[in-house]
This record gives sequence, structure tokens and C-alpha cells, in this order.
Amino acid sequence: MSLLFLFLGLAVLTCGAELLVRGASRPAVGMGITPLVVGLTVVAYGTRAPELVVSVQSALAGQSDLALGNVVGSNIFNVLFILGLSALIVPLKVDQKLIRFDVPLMIGLSGLVLALGWNGRLGPLEGLVFLLGLLGYTAWAIIESRRESARVEREYAQEFGNSQAKPTWSANALQAGLVLLGLVLLVLGARWFLFGAVEIARNLGVSELVIGLTIVAAGTSLPEVATSIVAAIRGERDIAVGNVVGSNIFNILGVLGLSALTAKDGIGVAATALAVDIPIMVGVAIACFPVFATGNVISRWNGAVFLGYYIAYTLAIVLSALQHRSGPTFNQVMLWFVIPLTVLGIGTSWVRYLRAQKSAKS
Repeated sequence: MSLLFLFLGLAVLTCGAELLVRGASRPAVGMGITPLVVGLTVVAYGTRAPELVVSVQSALAGQSDLALGNVVGSNIFNVLFILGLSALIVPLKVDQKLIRFDVPLMIGLSGLVLALGWNGRLGPLEGLVFLLGLLGYTAWAIIESRRESARVEREYAQEFGNSQAKPTWSANALQAGLVLLGLVLLVLGARWFLFGAVEIARNLGVSELVIGLTIVAAGTSLPEVATSIVAAIRGERDIAVGNVVGSNIFNILGVLGLSALTAKDGIGVAATALAVDIPIMVGVAIACFPVFATGNVISRWNGAVFLGYYIAYTLAIVLSALQHRSGPTFNQVMLWFVIPLTVLGIGTSWVRYLRAQKSAKS
């Protein structure tokens, strides 16, 4: 029965993602909102509904490890797995706005979670600050996009044809219906998937933090998987990348903020999360900047590296949870060999890019 819910949830999630991308893209861009901001707000926030429900319910039930692990694990999963897999399918173009503002914001917020959680708890006050930050970020993103009216018209004409054709009331109603149906299917599919996945994980006897970092994080991020891959295949690459960055920002400001605000005593931050998982989330966010900025493209090579790191991270969690004897050795290899080589590779690419830019100007 658990396996049935698992696979049925995957099928429903895929259908919901397709409907959401179809329904949200055209009317939002037609109203003067760029495809990038559609990904950062409408699509990203809509597909965060499963994450929000799971984390808030976990916080209210006193399952702090599950609520926090869900957010931290999802942010790691979004960048390493979703962007990695999407870039392997087709290289992803990165908008300059992401590099100038949204990625630095994602890095800053990730570091803020580490700083505020250093005392072992994220209280209601921190949750309120995060929620107010989400309101400000959303308002800024929409207002900023409306100021780029000339650019919007060009993008709309390029992606959807005649920009002068005004959508009719019936067409807008149809698109709104697709968005609502897509969101319903996403939430329903994620709920079925989580039911099956969590039951399987609990039967294996792993901790709530491990469940949150792996099964729950991946399960609630499946809408992002489906939505970003579908958007990439359909050529809407701004939505594919913006969806991931916007989701990570929403996870911290919205999901973690509301969970900390609604829980009676806030959310407890485990020592393991402070020592390992949250720093990894910060590191993954920082790694986005040089990769995104180098040529404004996430190449297939970058995608392969991201995906490989997620597999290694998951394997490390599983080995640690099972207390396997090879776990410490594996962690040492990752820490002292693989990670430094990757940092060196990214740094070399960044230097080459800066030199090429300097040569082009001269």
C-alpha cells in the first residue's frame, strides 16, 4: 500500500506541474510580470504548499527535527538535485537579476538561519521577522517586474507570439482554472507520496531529522522537480531556475517563518543540524553564485557535479543513520578530497570568465 501511494503521488505531481506551468506563464507575463518573477513567486510559492503544510503540522506536533529538516533538506535538494538534473537535460540560462539580488539574498538568508539557530532554537519572534521579510520580498519582486514593461513586451512576443493580442476573459478564466487544478494536484500528489515514503522510512527505524532531510525533503520538493524539468523542456528556462531560487527563499522566509511562529515554543535546532546540515545548506547557496555568474549558464558539467554531490550527501546521511562502519571514511574523503577539488574547479572557471570579460572590454 505504501508503494502504491508512492508511485501514484509521483504521477499526480507530474500532471499538476504541467498544468501549473501552462496556467501561470501566459497570464502573468501578459499582465507585465516577467517569466523570471513568475518562477520566483507564482510558481515557486504555489509548489511550496506541500512543504508548508508538512512543516507547520510537524511544528505544531512538537516534531521540530522533522520541520527543520524538511526546510534544510529541501533547500539542499532544490539546488543540487533539481538544478543538477534540469541542467543535464538542457543547459540553463541564468538571468542577471538572479545574480545581482536573489542569489545573494538566498545566501544571506541561509547564513541567517545558522546565526539565529546557534542558540538551539528559532522562536516566534524570528518567525515573525521571516514572514515580514517574505511580504517585502514578494512586493519588491512584483513592483520591480512591472517597471520593466518594455522588456516584458519583448519577452512575451518572443515566447508566446503576438504581444498585442489581449487575452480574453474566458482565456484568463481557463488559465486560472489550470493553475488551481495544478496546485490541487500538486498538494494531493505530494501528500500521497509523503504518506508512502514516511511509512517506509519509519519501518526502517531512522530518526525524524533523517526523515526530514531525505524522504520528506525530497517528497515535498517533487513539485519543484516536475515543474522545473517541464519548464526547462518547454524552453521556459527563467521559470526553471527562478523556481528553485524562489523556493529556497520561500522555504526560509515562509515555511520556516510560519512554523517558528505557530509552534508554541518555536522550533528546536539540533546540534547535528548546526554542525553539519545547515552549514551544508549555506555552502550550497554560496556555490550557486560562481556557477551562475560564469557565463550566466548552468552547464551540463555543472549539473553533473551538483547531482553527484546530492547523491554523495544522501549516501553520507544514510551511512550515518545506519551507523555503518564506512560512514566516517566516506565523510573524510568528501571533506578533504572531493570538495576541495570542486572548489578549485569552480574558482578556475571564475578566473577564466573574469579574464575573458576583461579582454572583451579592452
